[in-house]
Amino acid sequence: MKKNIIVPVVILIVVIGAVFVGLSLKKDNQVKGNKISVVTTLFPLYDFAKEIGGDKVQVSLLLPPGVEAHAFEPKPSDIVMINESDLFVYTGKFMEPWIEDIIKGITNKNVKVIDSSVGIELMEEDTHEEDEHEEKHPHHDGVDPHIWLGFNNSQIMVSNIVKILAEKDPANADFYNTNASLYIKKLSTLDESYKNTLSVCKTREVVYGGHYAFGYLAKRYNLEYVSAQGFSPDSEPTAKDMVTLIDQIKKGNINYIFYEELASPKIAETLSRETGAKLLLLNGAHNLSKEEMKNNVSFLSIMEKNLVNLKTGLGCSK
Repeated sequence: MKKNIIVPVVILIVVIGAVFVGLSLKKDNQVKGNKISVVTTLFPLYDFAKEIGGDKVQVSLLLPPGVEAHAFEPKPSDIVMINESDLFVYTGKFMEPWIEDIIKGITNKNVKVIDSSVGIELMEEDTHEEDEHEEKHPHHDGVDPHIWLGFNNSQIMVSNIVKILAEKDPANADFYNTNASLYIKKLSTLDESYKNTLSVCKTREVVYGGHYAFGYLAKRYNLEYVSAQGFSPDSEPTAKDMVTLIDQIKKGNINYIFYEELASPKIAETLSRETGAKLLLLNGAHNLSKEEMKNNVSFLSIMEKNLVNLKTGLGCSK
């Protein structure tokens, strides 16, 4: 209820102040030249837009470095930035539950809004954990919002972005479409690498000491995926859940437990301590740390590292 009150109030403040702040931002845009301004909500979208647009776009990420995506709420300055952009790209209403109010608050009718989830078949939640936390996180509606972690979905997201970008800037449409095609091929190659590597493993069970993020990946590569938390990182497993999971790890002879990025690994550490299993990072790529952003870490490099860790954790022979 609190969030429902806060977002409209923020929008009202922004609308009142947009004229004054907008003048400053327009001046900044003139300095940048004629590049298309793209604002994205999550890191995968940010990276996709950069790959597609190259030097003809100026891409901004709403999430500050190091901020966990599920905990993010847009500030007045974020909404002003969206209003002054050419394109605003978001993941979907289940990942960004505040998005509908933000879209209603866009006063600049020239801003093109891109829902990158269009055409993607969304998965319903497949674990008992979210049921126990449903009242706390009702905005997910039992739908897994982490669509970019299925690389077939990532390709659709890229296609959705390039379609609108080319319409917005038809003079450079061929440039964008060529870049998008090349990037989709890279995603397809990554998909094949995952299929080949994960086809022969000692175990197919991924135990994740974080929130439920890898459902699409697990389904695509026929993995058994167990998460200690629901769809949001601040959901907490019960003591009974932990005991059941510890027992499952011991009985299944699980040697590795995966933990997530930009969140406390305390649950994974507890599981490791109680079972003797080692820890490995499985990065959902929601956002980057300041250091990763500085080093220009890419979505593809994160996913390649994930595959290395999955190969180790599952004992894959390829």
